[in-house]
Amino acid sequence: MDLTWLLCALLLIAFYCRPSAGVPGEEEVIPEIIEFQVGDNAHLSCDSSLPIDNHSHVDWFFKHKDQLIPIFRVRQGQGQPDPGDYQHRLTLLGGANLSLAHVTPRDERTFVCQVKALGSRTQEKHIQLRIYKAPKEPTIQASTSGISVVSKVLQEVATCNGEDGYPLPHITWYKNRTPLKEEKNRIRFTESRTKESSGLYTVRSTLWAQLDKEDKEALFYCELGYRLPGGDHMKESKEINVTVYYPMEKVWLEVMPNRLLKEGDKVELKCLSDGNPSPHFTIRKQDPSSHHWLEVENITDGVLVLEQANRHHSGLYECFGLDLETGGEAMDQQQLLVNYVSNVQVQPRAPVAFEGNSLKLNCSAESSQPVVFQWKREKTEEVLKNGSVLHLTNLTREAGGGYLCVASVPKVPGLKHTQLVNVTIKGSPWVMAKERHMWVKENEVVNLTCEVSGKPRPTISWSVNGTVYEHDKDLQSVLSTLKVQVIPELLEKGVVCQASNSLGSNKTTILLELVNLTTPTVATTGNTTSSHGTTTNSPSAKINSTSTGDPVKKAGTRQESKGVVIVAVIVCILLLAVLGAVLYFLYKKGKMPCGRSGKQEITLPLARKNEIVVEVKSDKLPEEMGLLQGSNGDKRAPRDQGEKYIDLRH
Repeated sequence: MDLTWLLCALLLIAFYCRPSAGVPGEEEVIPEIIEFQVGDNAHLSCDSSLPIDNHSHVDWFFKHKDQLIPIFRVRQGQGQPDPGDYQHRLTLLGGANLSLAHVTPRDERTFVCQVKALGSRTQEKHIQLRIYKAPKEPTIQASTSGISVVSKVLQEVATCNGEDGYPLPHITWYKNRTPLKEEKNRIRFTESRTKESSGLYTVRSTLWAQLDKEDKEALFYCELGYRLPGGDHMKESKEINVTVYYPMEKVWLEVMPNRLLKEGDKVELKCLSDGNPSPHFTIRKQDPSSHHWLEVENITDGVLVLEQANRHHSGLYECFGLDLETGGEAMDQQQLLVNYVSNVQVQPRAPVAFEGNSLKLNCSAESSQPVVFQWKREKTEEVLKNGSVLHLTNLTREAGGGYLCVASVPKVPGLKHTQLVNVTIKGSPWVMAKERHMWVKENEVVNLTCEVSGKPRPTISWSVNGTVYEHDKDLQSVLSTLKVQVIPELLEKGVVCQASNSLGSNKTTILLELVNLTTPTVATTGNTTSSHGTTTNSPSAKINSTSTGDPVKKAGTRQESKGVVIVAVIVCILLLAVLGAVLYFLYKKGKMPCGRSGKQEITLPLARKNEIVVEVKSDKLPEEMGLLQGSNGDKRAPRDQGEKYIDLRH
């Protein structure tokens, strides 16, 4: 019995101490690990202390389970691939080294190089090939159904995908940049892995969680971790926000814009709540007399829009919210005030005053806020006075017309209203002809215009027959136009425009004159005579815009004639100067006698002994010889007007 136990012990020792499977009698070799990415060319180096020559035998294998599968051999320095998957991918680099082209995940295995030399033991080298492939950018998809905080079970929050990685990538979940870990009844992850036909992996991870109301703003993302030659790497997905549903706790009513409102503003009343989804909203307004709540119509998603707010929209509003899931209720109230300025009135409404008198205008208005008043002239927008009362004294015709009372509220920018009042000034007619002097052609048809102001409205008449057009220019003035043919009688007497009312009459005469192409015409002036015996000279004559421009041409011709005369005089003076110089030269040479019969002796002052003087006889009158002066501008005395001397010093 003891012998049997001894034999069993020896057999066990022999079994555990047997040589490793490979080459009989040799110890197991530790492989060299080399790393490459998918698609690289892997360099398989066969290091051996034995010489590699023509007598050496080199054989390459890869391990498959416990077997060595031959893939390449080297004999006499020539490489020969064995049939199989590596037949067309291995290249001999020199010696016993190989290059494996375009590595894939399937090449992640152990390769064995055996070197045999004559008279030496066989040497082996084991190479462990590690292959890596970075996955694509991770994609994340939030749950489309949303997360309810009242649910008691875990709900799907989001799903993360990492595709085409090797080896298998791993996924980590984050919320607000904090990594998530599984927590019982709070957080859980589920993961699925798929190996593609290419040997690459796709991993899919789903986050399940129970969220709170505070997570409505939370940002979730996933991180994809993987390894490449040289170290670990990671890629992050985009951040997402998931829809979180939670019950309403309160509601509030918001008025936009958030400022003092005025009539005409676009106003929005919004019902808001802290629940998601929003509750069912109702907006009600309190009746100011009965204090009953009346439901407001045309509400959209809890929003009431007042496109043109007015004072009647002012009042107390209430927003009522009903949570349809939980049955909870909440409400809020808001006072709405639409400021206004209205019923701007001026007293008297139709003011009338006589020339020279005074007038008082009083402005009033209704408003929700204190009002300030300002008076302006309608035509010019000129500010006349600040205040509700405007005093007009010593009225003239020009004071008639429109006045504006502007009522505004300084506290509410843009809130103002304006009232126009027209002031009528009574007085006798005042006539102003558009043109009191017109250049015309005989037999042509012309339009004569007469402007008359006055109250009561004047009656206008013309001294000749023709077609008359009449219209009101403004509240104080009337324009009357006479269309008439030019005849000799009109040229002789002119045309009279006369206006009259109950306070007096007035008239003006429009003079017509034929256009003369040769003789300049001196314009005559018209006059205006009032019923009180006053006469006013008319302005200077004007040329009708419809007439020809011959008078202007005549004026230009006269101007040109003056220029010609001036040039002729200058030329004559120059010629006389040259003649004087010649005569003086002859005199100095002795070729010209210096005596003259009947000539009076002239004695020059000492300072003028050396001056040159030329005598020129002339029968012209003194006023015609005014141009013949010395260089000092001295005219000759009357007794010497028969003999003229020209100073040629200059």
